Amino acid sequence: MKVMKRVLVAMSGGVDSSVAAALLNEQGYAVIGATMRIWDGDVCPGEATRRGCYGPGEESDIEDARRVARILGVPFHVLDLKGEYRSQVLDYLCREYLSGRTPNPCVRCNRWVKFDALGKRARDSGIGFDYFATGHYARVEYDERRQRHLLKKARDLRKDQSYFLFSLSQDQLGCSLFPVGNCTKEEVRKMAHHLGLGLNGKPESQDFIAGDYSFLVKSTAQSGPILDKDGNVLGQHDGIPFYTIGQRRGLGISGREPLYVTDIDAKRNAVIAGRKDQLYRDELTASELNWIAEKPSRPIGARARIRYRHREAEATVVPLDEDRVSVKFKEPQMAITPGQAVVFYDDEVVIGGGTIESAQR
Repeated sequence: MKVMKRVLVAMSGGVDSSVAAALLNEQGYAVIGATMRIWDGDVCPGEATRRGCYGPGEESDIEDARRVARILGVPFHVLDLKGEYRSQVLDYLCREYLSGRTPNPCVRCNRWVKFDALGKRARDSGIGFDYFATGHYARVEYDERRQRHLLKKARDLRKDQSYFLFSLSQDQLGCSLFPVGNCTKEEVRKMAHHLGLGLNGKPESQDFIAGDYSFLVKSTAQSGPILDKDGNVLGQHDGIPFYTIGQRRGLGISGREPLYVTDIDAKRNAVIAGRKDQLYRDELTASELNWIAEKPSRPIGARARIRYRHREAEATVVPLDEDRVSVKFKEPQMAITPGQAVVFYDDEVVIGGGTIESAQR
């Protein structure tokens, strides 16, 4: 008698993870649904009217996931990961913002919470499984020649989320399933409608936090000067955590030309403002590297993405030491932002990526 492979599906209550669970169920896997409870109202009050991964809307998302599991006839569990989320994501965000960087909470959450702590908590709770699945738009394949699991872009490039998954380890990729990675968003919505999941009218989460994230740093952020590149004072800022490279609105200053945040100097607690042309850089340094396809021992050509909605740009990736690379772009890129992820691609394959440390002209 064939033993069914057990798969733990991280169900967010949204259409993508719900259809992922349904597809695996149809394929004969023994599906187990699980939703993380991460929101702590004592830490973040949030706004119930806004959609976000972290906020008071979590309870209705849990109920949506529970309802879908009931429709599919699969077991469902809610696992409390508030402590892990606070230490791995919220505390990290706080440190990064106060150091003048702009962090990416989704990359951090995937690596240390969703694809790590969730599975550990499930097993500690007596929930056994062979595979782990999510509703991410991405694909995983095993490369026999390299003997490595490769992360690839989704079929629907408009929804591709491989950028957020670059930091996953080989062990994590080896047991991961992305059932909607070969589907378009339109196909996923049609499947949800056909299955009667009742989620087609549900809006997607747009923000990491449902509301203002300033609660993370409000008590420690300090006001300081807004300077031009020559050190002249243009105005005052409310605290460097509330600014990011490329920002134009909310500076409270004016000039003969529109002014943008071109740099953040945490040591001086200063925001540097300048013209749009001063935002362009043709080189960056990255650290905290993770190599999926292969670790380069010499300079390699790649297409680099410096933020999620950024169009990949042709670049040369140059190893500097064990955990740092220089990325030299063929054409200057606008608003390269320390703290964000830079991900390297070879066509549809993710070579690897890291965290942007600095940008240079």
